[in-house]
Amino acid sequence: MCRRVVVTGLGALTPLGNDVETSWKNIIAGKSGAGPITKFDASKFKTQFACELKDLDVTQYLDRKEARKMDIHCQYAVIAAKQAMEDCGLDLEKEDKTRIGVILGTGIGGVTSFQTDVMEYQRNIEMGPRYSPFFITKVITSMSPGEVSIRYDLQGPNYTTTSACASASHAISDAFNMIRLGKADVMLSGGSECAIIDCSVGGFNSMHALSTRNDDPLHASRPFSKSRDGFVLGEGGAILVLEELEHAKARGAKIYAELVGVGMSADAHHITAPHPEGRGAKLVMRSALADAGLKPSDIDYINVHGTSTGLGDIAEVKAILDVFGEDAYKLNISSTKSMTGHLLGGAGAIEAMFTVLSIRDNIVPPTINHEDGDEDEEIDYKLNFTFNEAQKREVRAAMSNTFGFGGHNACIVFKKYV
Repeated sequence: MCRRVVVTGLGALTPLGNDVETSWKNIIAGKSGAGPITKFDASKFKTQFACELKDLDVTQYLDRKEARKMDIHCQYAVIAAKQAMEDCGLDLEKEDKTRIGVILGTGIGGVTSFQTDVMEYQRNIEMGPRYSPFFITKVITSMSPGEVSIRYDLQGPNYTTTSACASASHAISDAFNMIRLGKADVMLSGGSECAIIDCSVGGFNSMHALSTRNDDPLHASRPFSKSRDGFVLGEGGAILVLEELEHAKARGAKIYAELVGVGMSADAHHITAPHPEGRGAKLVMRSALADAGLKPSDIDYINVHGTSTGLGDIAEVKAILDVFGEDAYKLNISSTKSMTGHLLGGAGAIEAMFTVLSIRDNIVPPTINHEDGDEDEEIDYKLNFTFNEAQKREVRAAMSNTFGFGGHNACIVFKKYV
């Protein structure tokens, strides 16, 4: 019999706040984290805005010399982990640290460090091949769980999952399985991303994937609206502390929610476009429900992938209608990407966190930026997309969807702990 797994700690850096509760408060208020890009001169790019973190002082968490050795996405992961460890109240002096692990997700990891060092080399090419001694360790994607484990001497399972925008959700799924199969008692899991840089914005612009609403960034991310013109790039990350139920109860831990099921699938269709009928999305949601032992009618809320892209939003709605049938009209749907932007490999982490908090507080965050009359004929607006304002309701169980380039799909199901 599989062991039960609960969430006992949270930590986060998001474009809406540099901690969990600030981020959640602003999400429920329907605020947008979008604004002009400040990380580089984006004036020549088609897209000149993103959802950046605000007023983060890394030195409040990390020694300046230590921080210079890490890529920014790794700094985000270490800071979120510190918050999560403080939140969960785990006394490591009393724990078997060989039974505590770290699995984190990232989509493109140290791309910021890669671009910075290569450009620096090109500027000084006459001096020969001069690279930072930390170039390799800053670039490789596996360094964020490594850094977290080193800080806390956590000797259990430790690795990174990379599956584009599904990376963090796959990390949480793997961590869940490690605990319920008895290979660990506690896992820190989630993900982070920092890709608001020239090559990332330029690359996504070339794919026509990003919104170009430069005159109105706050309203640029418009999931499920006819006027949507692409996603808004975001940055940050989140860490969830997952814990075997009896272990959590024995130490008197607070429990946010229970993680009860995960699903994974592939579209097997196209490197960037979703299957037009949502084939992989249907499969992953059905798999997660079956794994959780729940029926469609048990789900009250879906934190959807909802990127604000033309094909993606339609495919996900088709999949929800197919999986949930008439029950689809009884649940709430929302895309928090309308406020945070798209964190790529870190998206599943912050969205899993928001899903957990919706269960804790019995409130569904909104999908902002929808206007009356801005309706796509291919989307069924009888569904409750929780447009523009949060909605109070009992949230007994909720799921979080993440779908990535390459056709990678992951779905996570949480429910109230009873």
